[in-house]
Amino acid sequence: MAPPPHSHRTPSPSQPSGKNEVTDLKLQLRNLAGSRAPGSDDAKRDLFKKVISFMTVGIDVSSAFSEMVMCSATSDVVLKKMCYLYVGNYARGNPDLSLLTINFLQRDCRDEDPTIRGLALRSLCSLRVANLVEYLVGPLLAGLKDGSGYVRMVAAIGAAKLYHISPATCLDSDFPALLKALMLNDPDAQVVANCLSSLQEIWNLEAGTEEASREREALLSKPVIYYFLNRIKEFSEWAQCLVLELVSKYIPNDSNEIFDIMNLLEDRLQHANGAVVLATSKVFLHLTMSMTDVHQQVYERIKAPLLTLVSAGSPEQSYAVLSHLHLLVMRAPMLFSSDYKHFYCQYSQPSYVKKLKLEMLTAIANESNTYEIVTELCEYAANVDIPIARESIRAVGKIALQQYDVNAIVDRLLQFLEMEKDYVTAETLVLVKDLLRKYPQWSHDCIAVVGNISSKNVQEPKAKAALIWMLGEYSQDMDDAPYALESLIENWDDEHAAEVRLHLLTAVMKCFFKRPPETQKALGAALAAGLADSHQDVHDRALFYYRLLQHDVSVAERLVNPSKQAVSVFADTQSSEIKDRIFDEFNSLSVVYQKPSYLFTDKEHRGPFEFSEELGNLSVVPDPADNVIPAQRYEANDNDLLLSTSEKEESGGPVNNDSAYSAPDYDGSSVSLVNTQVQSEASFPKHALTSYSSQSTSAIDDLLGLGVSVAPIPPSLKLNPKAVLDPGTFQKKWSQLAISSTQEYSINPEGVVALIKLQALLRHMQGHSIQCIASGGQPPNLKLFFFAKQADEPPAFFLVECLINTSTAKAQIKVKADDPSLAEAFAAIFQSALSKFGQS
Repeated sequence: MAPPPHSHRTPSPSQPSGKNEVTDLKLQLRNLAGSRAPGSDDAKRDLFKKVISFMTVGIDVSSAFSEMVMCSATSDVVLKKMCYLYVGNYARGNPDLSLLTINFLQRDCRDEDPTIRGLALRSLCSLRVANLVEYLVGPLLAGLKDGSGYVRMVAAIGAAKLYHISPATCLDSDFPALLKALMLNDPDAQVVANCLSSLQEIWNLEAGTEEASREREALLSKPVIYYFLNRIKEFSEWAQCLVLELVSKYIPNDSNEIFDIMNLLEDRLQHANGAVVLATSKVFLHLTMSMTDVHQQVYERIKAPLLTLVSAGSPEQSYAVLSHLHLLVMRAPMLFSSDYKHFYCQYSQPSYVKKLKLEMLTAIANESNTYEIVTELCEYAANVDIPIARESIRAVGKIALQQYDVNAIVDRLLQFLEMEKDYVTAETLVLVKDLLRKYPQWSHDCIAVVGNISSKNVQEPKAKAALIWMLGEYSQDMDDAPYALESLIENWDDEHAAEVRLHLLTAVMKCFFKRPPETQKALGAALAAGLADSHQDVHDRALFYYRLLQHDVSVAERLVNPSKQAVSVFADTQSSEIKDRIFDEFNSLSVVYQKPSYLFTDKEHRGPFEFSEELGNLSVVPDPADNVIPAQRYEANDNDLLLSTSEKEESGGPVNNDSAYSAPDYDGSSVSLVNTQVQSEASFPKHALTSYSSQSTSAIDDLLGLGVSVAPIPPSLKLNPKAVLDPGTFQKKWSQLAISSTQEYSINPEGVVALIKLQALLRHMQGHSIQCIASGGQPPNLKLFFFAKQADEPPAFFLVECLINTSTAKAQIKVKADDPSLAEAFAAIFQSALSKFGQS
């Protein structure tokens, strides 16, 4: 039998067919070098394409460097582009080739063709080889004075690239002044825009200098702003956005100037590019912030262009514009209430657009449009898109909580329970629970329907927790409530969600006080299961209820079943300060992400540290390795600060309390107190246990979180309000002293808000004789270093590292002291001072 014929395949141009492929390429390139024959440029193009394709897939073709350079001695722009791509790729990592590349590119920077000059200059600036910076200055200076606008445009951006490679070279060569002069005098609008972009980038990176501050103010001066506004139509769309962003930061002198600027930019709202429209909208909104009536008219003016962009653009553009409309709607819902139909969902729209529209429909619902909006949302609830159906049901519930036409909305919600869809039932139960918290008068209607739902048909933890809450809260109105709770307790081990088990403990306690005989057995079983639960929160709550019943049944009833008032307002997920910060960052990703930029940007883009003293040279080495334990790393630009956050207490281990807490062993007999002695509510003794030992009381304090308070401040510890410590001494002490105390505190909400101005905290602590020596970071992570000095003899120093997380409202401090015995007392003083921040 003859062997099968070999399949012949043409090798891919990106895959060498043999070891000598690169060698063959070099030979062919060498043969074509210097050739002027017709068709030689086309042959070179084919060879260059092969070289670039090999380079792209990771094949080393650096050996062909000389041949590539020789073949690029041509006026063909395409060949030049491919050659620049090649030499730029290999010159960065190969010092031997860098100088050859520099000579080659410098020669092309003097070419007669401005396109080649510009391409060569761009490639030269993109090499980013630090030791070759001196070769960039001359071509860049010549490029800024070139007769071709394209070359000047490239040179303007090249100056910013030079700054990133060597800031000192850029500033010493006076490039910022040259860029400024070119920006204000060049006839080419794109050159002007590139100069503006480079200047802004340079001065933003030089944020800490007086010159940078002065130059940024100069960019916002009236003559410069008017210069840009008068040329706004000459710029490209990208450049217009750049100019408009600058104008949004300008502060006019009076209202007439505001109106002049808005009249000049009026036609930008009709631009086809959505970015220009959003940038113009930001200018209008920020200019009129101090003019309430005009600001409202601006909302009306920009509404139509933005709605047009939503309906005319791609889904991605629609989402970006909708995100900005969403921000405006949240700030002024009444102004958009008549346009609710623009926010109806279309079948073909992606889910992320629909979700945003549902949030906007919820926000603009009022007395005049509630019926139409809820009717539309109910249609979405039957949608095959389950996430959107869930969001629609939540939207209906949110509208009901806004007190608009509650009667009809409650009926709609209860009808959802009849749809017999698991996800619909789950979402509805959660909303009915919130509805009953705000409108308890609707309990009769709601409970009549909810009572027919079996807990076996509800699987989602939040929904099951809501059903259990209603079984406990309204057990007097639901005949089967005790038996439904008992059934759930029997399946305790099958319930994996701790949230459900926590609600079950509370619900059975509520039911017991309302229907004792029927719930007695279920309560005992629930406490026994809870005390044996492996989840700490569940165990602690069961232990708390058990001890509460032992202590006083009447007190337990008042705590578990107090007289309740209807909830008037539900907590908002975002503070007003956060919303204002997002509004300040209008026309940016902050609006799309619905969070300030500092919450999603990398730490290197959050700005430099602010030093309370001249502490630039402060650098303290961490404690020895044997005294360091793993800890979560604090993300901050902390190279020059005392930033060891993983130090172990050098006292030999944790501090032991005088009396250790040991949890009692709860077996079946211990829980039988409820099973055997309790027959009804009346059978409980009013004071089962009249006294506890000091150890038991301490244990209860530990359970309730009352045992973590710091020791009282010894009256003998007083701080010197005029203490002075230089950075060098601070550094030396920090490296030598062991950690004497580690604490974690909660910061009150007022203090978190006040932390927007870090200097306020520094002044506050100084008022308590605690001085700040260094501070830095950006919200939510702040890092500060304090010191204090004992007023009495001997004068001991206290050093503090304080890490504050504004998102969790927590502060972690580490104290090092000359006298460790005073560390706890000082920590108490520090906590007391910190707890009062923001309250005055």
